[in-house]
Amino acid sequence: MEISTVALMSIIALVIVVVISCINEDLHVGFLAIGLGILVAGIWGKTTGAAVMRYFPTPLFMILVGVTFLFGMAQTNGTMEKLTTYSIRACGGNTAYMPLILWILTTFVTTIGPGNIAGTALMAPVAMAIATRIKMSAFLMTLVVVGAANGAAFSPFAPTGIISNGIIARIAPELGIAADALNGLAWKIHFNSEVAQAVANVGGFFALGGWAWVTQQQASKLDIDEFAPKPEPFNNAQLLTLAMVAVLIVMVVLPGLPFMRPWFAQNLWLRNLLTNVGTISFILSCVLMLTGSGDSKAAIKVMPWGVIMMVCGVTVLIEVMDKAGGLNALIKAISTISNPTTVNGTLALITGVISAYSSSSGVVMPMFLPMVPGLIKELGGGDPIAIISSINVGAHLVDTSPLSTLGALCIACAGDHEDKGKLFRNLLIWGLSMSLAGTVICYVFFGLLGF
Repeated sequence: MEISTVALMSIIALVIVVVISCINEDLHVGFLAIGLGILVAGIWGKTTGAAVMRYFPTPLFMILVGVTFLFGMAQTNGTMEKLTTYSIRACGGNTAYMPLILWILTTFVTTIGPGNIAGTALMAPVAMAIATRIKMSAFLMTLVVVGAANGAAFSPFAPTGIISNGIIARIAPELGIAADALNGLAWKIHFNSEVAQAVANVGGFFALGGWAWVTQQQASKLDIDEFAPKPEPFNNAQLLTLAMVAVLIVMVVLPGLPFMRPWFAQNLWLRNLLTNVGTISFILSCVLMLTGSGDSKAAIKVMPWGVIMMVCGVTVLIEVMDKAGGLNALIKAISTISNPTTVNGTLALITGVISAYSSSSGVVMPMFLPMVPGLIKELGGGDPIAIISSINVGAHLVDTSPLSTLGALCIACAGDHEDKGKLFRNLLIWGLSMSLAGTVICYVFFGLLGF
């Protein structure tokens, strides 16, 4: 296979970004990707730096900023913490139900907007404290928290889901996907992620000691008032914040419902305002700011700027690769070892291995999702939803590893009685093994069964 110099240099630039992202967390690969993209395009591609700057994904950037800003205010004004405490109390002290309660709660918190990293950061301290009290190993609790957070990560309201859906929106015309089908497609990909994560992590939980623990805890109860004292009622600012989150969910879902489309078509001014989850978030954020219900300065400080710029920066380099022909070269390489069915397992393995040492949403997804149209064309067929799901699931199943932010958060919050070294090793083995488990799950669910 012949490859041009500019295409080869664009691939080398991407390899440099991926390798550095695996070995040096202190170096921001988003900015590195932009710089390397300008160098490759300018020296070998005869393209100006100004033209490369126009590859910056402004719509995706604005959506991520809008959503994370809104939930930054919900986090800093105490709404999310109080919501978590009330939810924990819902188990009524039934110890055996606690893993289920935590799975549901983490799923809910992640789904409504904060995302898997913020959801884990919110839940890990609570979950690990509970694990100590109910004598559950920190390893098993990590499977519960991280599995639930990653399962819900592809919610259309969550940053990871927004990244995925933003890239899908760009490649949709090449896949023959209509614009009005994108909302339903987003929920389908979210559902696929939930199923795959549940199979891997819930299965692992029960197989590695969870079933024996549940059996022992059947008759056990704890004093919920002592463990999770009833918090003060939601204040007016927090109630308004909850209302804004509810409005966000409703306003994202309603325009996609078949019976609501004629109504929105007649009220174009409203549809113009509700273009996507980002535009809605900015409007709702204004309500919180103007009513004094949210601290904008505090919210800005907790927003994941590093991840946002990582995604956008790598996207710029991928655009340079696409124009240079490097992306097509990678597509041809993957297609030589796959067919329309096995490509799901192949991609899950590749993305899992890379993601184990790199950023799932910041590096792996922006790198692989744009390949989907070319892969389907090169392979002569394939289900785009299945291939997208395989990339997303493969990249995130390994995040239980302590090398990822989610696994590291759980280790940091584990009780003092836990052997942190042993926990690190167990999570590392589990996380790396998920690249193989993801291969099997994606091949069976998305390749053979056609989920």
